[in-house]
Amino acid sequence: MTLSRFDATRADLEGLLHEEPRYRVDQIWQGLYAQLRTPEELTNVPKALRDRISDELAPALDLITVSESDDGETVKFLWGLAGGGRVETVLMHYPDRATVCVSSQAGCAMGCGFCATGQSGFQRHLTTGEIVEQVVRAARVARDRGRRVSNVVFMGMGEPLANEPAVWGAVERLHGDLGLSARHLTISTVGVVPGIRRLAQRELPVTLAVSLHAANDELRNELVPINRRYPLAALIAAAQSFVDVNRRRLSFEWAMIDGINDRPRDADELAALCRRIRPAAHVNLIPLNPTPGWPTTGSPPDRVRSFRDRLVALGVNVTVRRNRGTDIDAACGQLAARVDITSR
Repeated sequence: MTLSRFDATRADLEGLLHEEPRYRVDQIWQGLYAQLRTPEELTNVPKALRDRISDELAPALDLITVSESDDGETVKFLWGLAGGGRVETVLMHYPDRATVCVSSQAGCAMGCGFCATGQSGFQRHLTTGEIVEQVVRAARVARDRGRRVSNVVFMGMGEPLANEPAVWGAVERLHGDLGLSARHLTISTVGVVPGIRRLAQRELPVTLAVSLHAANDELRNELVPINRRYPLAALIAAAQSFVDVNRRRLSFEWAMIDGINDRPRDADELAALCRRIRPAAHVNLIPLNPTPGWPTTGSPPDRVRSFRDRLVALGVNVTVRRNRGTDIDAACGQLAARVDITSR
């Protein structure tokens, strides 16, 4: 079986270079990860070996298009996968950091109707190397613009905890070889309870974000179908076990949908749910972004503000997420791996 460049482990590289001096493994591994170089750029390695590594450990991702928004501060990559699938990655520059939003699956099986990825259905899991390569290649773009990637969020296409082994393999590689802090690695889930419990037993203290969107089972069953399998009581119990072990504050993601989950009673229910987690969960409010397959629109700005203010009055720590890249379908819930004719 042929391994891709970032699916190869260090042991795989050692086997490939068994006839070379041992220091060559260090040179190449450090070059690929710590230095973010391609094999062709490893000038401390003989050209014949560079060519061999380039051929035998080829990239897994084929760049189809790059789209930019926010004066270049938001960059979306559309990648082609072996076998014909496509995924997207978003690089976001901020004054104090650069964040990469990575995909963990091609498509998604969770069926959340307001999410473009969920509307497209599930194709396949990504490998650890395909996830890591998204970060490395986005980090190269950030570096060329004088920025350094410090945060990775598993909030792109797919449900990360439905592909937890590969996702965790990527977390270990990002932490151990790219040098990213575990606390700056955020794994999002719509509520895959067994995955949350597995995550609680992992060694690195990553951050967990739960895409909640409703604080009662009746509404959440409609918005997030997996709630029928893992209702709120089971989800909150699993989330509390994660917090107890990990000692990290949990985040609830709440896509604000006009007239659906932005009413005063929704805020009251959300505040009560936040108080069931100790320490109380933080809430990220996300005005719903438009997608072709969902008829409902996002809450208007005045309702977002009143919803936030009600939560604050109820003692909830809350922020309103600024939408980035909406015009290039790069914002939350918009990733659908379509070719945009305006991309370059």
